[in-house]
Amino acid sequence: MTADDEPVDVVIVGLGATGAVAAHVLTAAGLRVLALEAGPRLTSDMMSADEIGNDIDAWMSLPKSADEVPTLRMRTDVDAHPSWWPTLMVNAVGGSTIHYPAASFRLLPWNFRSRSAVAERYGEEVIPPDATLADWPLRYDDLEPYYDRVEYAIGVAGVAGAEPFAGPRTRGYPMPPLRRSGWNELTDHGARALGWHPYPTPAALNSRPYDGRAACTYCGYCSGSGCHVDAKGSPDVTLIPTAEATGLLEVRTGARVTRIEVDPLRSDRVTGVRYVLDGQERRATGRIVVLSTFTYENVRLLLLSASEHHPQGLANNAGQVGAHFVPHVTPSVSGLFPGRRLNLFTGTWGQSTVVDDWNGDNFDHAGLGFIGGGALMAANEVRPIAASTLTPPSVPRWGSAWKAWLAANAPSVGSAVAQFESLSYVHNRLDLDPTAVDAHGIPRIRITYQPGENEYRGAAFLRERLREWLRAAGAQEVWADEEIHIEGRHVYGGTRIGDDPRTSALDAFGFAHEVGNLAVLGGSTFVSSGGHNPTLTAQALAWRTSEEMLRRLRAPD
Repeated sequence: MTADDEPVDVVIVGLGATGAVAAHVLTAAGLRVLALEAGPRLTSDMMSADEIGNDIDAWMSLPKSADEVPTLRMRTDVDAHPSWWPTLMVNAVGGSTIHYPAASFRLLPWNFRSRSAVAERYGEEVIPPDATLADWPLRYDDLEPYYDRVEYAIGVAGVAGAEPFAGPRTRGYPMPPLRRSGWNELTDHGARALGWHPYPTPAALNSRPYDGRAACTYCGYCSGSGCHVDAKGSPDVTLIPTAEATGLLEVRTGARVTRIEVDPLRSDRVTGVRYVLDGQERRATGRIVVLSTFTYENVRLLLLSASEHHPQGLANNAGQVGAHFVPHVTPSVSGLFPGRRLNLFTGTWGQSTVVDDWNGDNFDHAGLGFIGGGALMAANEVRPIAASTLTPPSVPRWGSAWKAWLAANAPSVGSAVAQFESLSYVHNRLDLDPTAVDAHGIPRIRITYQPGENEYRGAAFLRERLREWLRAAGAQEVWADEEIHIEGRHVYGGTRIGDDPRTSALDAFGFAHEVGNLAVLGGSTFVSSGGHNPTLTAQALAWRTSEEMLRRLRAPD
């Protein structure tokens, strides 16, 4: 028998990076909110400097990734198998931001109108005919106030004005950047020697005490790990406590949502969700339902919620749920700096040096055979086990020669990575796997993804820029894996926002075209990937969507 909860104003499914923003904004406005989170609460005393536990055993992310890992195929005429992409996601209050590296970038103004901008500068013919590249239904200036609000709510450290291609800002960052290291100085110098414009990564990490939380200790266990001093601006220690302090947010952990329910009297409205808690099925009802469970799970829940009036899945009568799926492509390069102890095991990824000269359309693409670009990042926080894999092709992969090379050279190896803005294509999408199920017997999400020539050429181009950078920084030997690499944690699309219901699942504010009181948050709403880490943009969009919720709830029906 299904138990009914007391109705609330808003039901939030998934209390991670974006769901927490919604809870923060809505409770501040006096609304009652129920947040259903499949995972537990984690606290700072559970976090430790344990490379094996965090990176190899992946104690935080394994429960989710092992249970929900998608299947993957490159074409529709082949079988799908468990994905080999990195899918280290976290079910917990705060979600995957608990162990993210906290890089907090804004998209470039160009990203919001990339299709129009490319066509104006180079002609429509340079856009691959099977690409579904589109302009966003908003511009950078529309989102800028929300970027600002998120940066101050969670605490972002950075240097305003150091990003030469960035859009205008309301004000500077709330904190100065994280401290610089010898590796930062080398890569800064190398970039400037090439005429590039390096700057420190903006990061949701406290460079000094902020809002009652301690400053970063540069322990070297940030990416893939939770923070033991709460210096990371993850919502479990920022937005969620603020929302709970209002007395208007109830958080239920261990609550696995199985279905979104449609109003039997109005097929364009939802009434709430069904979920399982402690083995019992329950029903939560609200005036608005917010889906904020990461790209894969957002799409899966919509497809699992098929009904008489939505036979292909909720909000999917136009076939747009699961469409326009795209991940980041991430070429990387390593280099040997003999005689220099770079000691990249210290510090945090958030200290990385960034270059945007090859991002977006910040360079002339004429004759290059691809469109788009990406940020280049010279990374900190390369721990010993990871460092043991950064060996040149001339070194054996195991044995005494491998050990001897690492003993002599590991502290002197540096690496850099790019995040290429891949295109979405008509043949790449997410759907329900017809044969593979999770531990609960629920169909898994199936990824169909094949990079195009645009991605292969763009990745190769950025790989060469990375080689140039490390050589200019002083590397005597540089090497790279020439294969294309997919960043399975930076995945976009599946519930794209847009003005046209024929080409997007959601409207410009993130509400389903077909279901007016269903909002979707997160990377699945992105129209294009951009060339930077996505979390800050996802949170800014969530803040904007939440303010639109308030407007709709206050408006007469």
